[in-house]
Amino acid sequence: MNQGRPPSPFFSKLGEKAGNLKIAQDVEEGLLHGKAIVALESTIISHGMPFPQNLRTAKEVEAIVRENGAIPATIAILDGVACVGLSDTQLERLAKLGSKAQKTARRDIPHVVATGGNGATTVSASMFFASKVGIPVFVTGGIGGVHRHGEQTMDISSDLTELGRTPVAVISAGVKSILDIPRTLEFLETQGVTVAAYKTSEFPAFFTESSGCKVPCRLDTPEECARLMHANLTLNLGSGMLIAVPIPKEYAASGNLIESAIQRALEEAKKKHVTGNAATPFCLPE
Repeated sequence: MNQGRPPSPFFSKLGEKAGNLKIAQDVEEGLLHGKAIVALESTIISHGMPFPQNLRTAKEVEAIVRENGAIPATIAILDGVACVGLSDTQLERLAKLGSKAQKTARRDIPHVVATGGNGATTVSASMFFASKVGIPVFVTGGIGGVHRHGEQTMDISSDLTELGRTPVAVISAGVKSILDIPRTLEFLETQGVTVAAYKTSEFPAFFTESSGCKVPCRLDTPEECARLMHANLTLNLGSGMLIAVPIPKEYAASGNLIESAIQRALEEAKKKHVTGNAATPFCLPE
């Protein structure tokens, strides 16, 4: 996708750090020349798996993006500076920090920056920085959503409100299976977020291809995806969109097996009083 956007006001010269945000040179050059750029989160690196598996995975994901003709822009906050695009050295540092890097959603950004801390950005924080510099496409595994029993706890991920106010297209394998998927989709509708699925009419459930929930929009080709993103941006709706791509059949786990494991994990989390943004890393398998 030729983004063709003017450079962000956060920088003025190639590779120059301005304030509390720095853009990697290859990402900045890509922005200036309208090249395809894919934003990536960093929470999966620091909180998703142990070192060195997390570093290998991060490099593999970036390599896949490059092999398909785009520039990867992994986002994180290091020493109080938001970095859009990380070097191999920075990736390794983040991977070794692990959970010592703060899990950073939009609400946490001012604190991490003000204290000169290290933050691994979630979907909401990554979307925020991607939009600030003009990157309209963000890829992740699964977004956050409405937690089970969310009607009582009001535990709703900031990923959803970010999608409602930030014009970035999020490509994912759906919503994490530990969440309440029907209520998550209802919340996204209330936020005015376009939800589509790729080559299916049913919303995928992260580990599995099917959630039992229908999507209002089906896309069958990359060109259809691009047209949808283009329409959203040119209409200036101000909101993002979610394009869910099912996990390939050969990697899809048994839905019943996963659901059983989720129920056990949720019960254990309840007993140990694990709530808020700690619930997802606690419940998801390593």
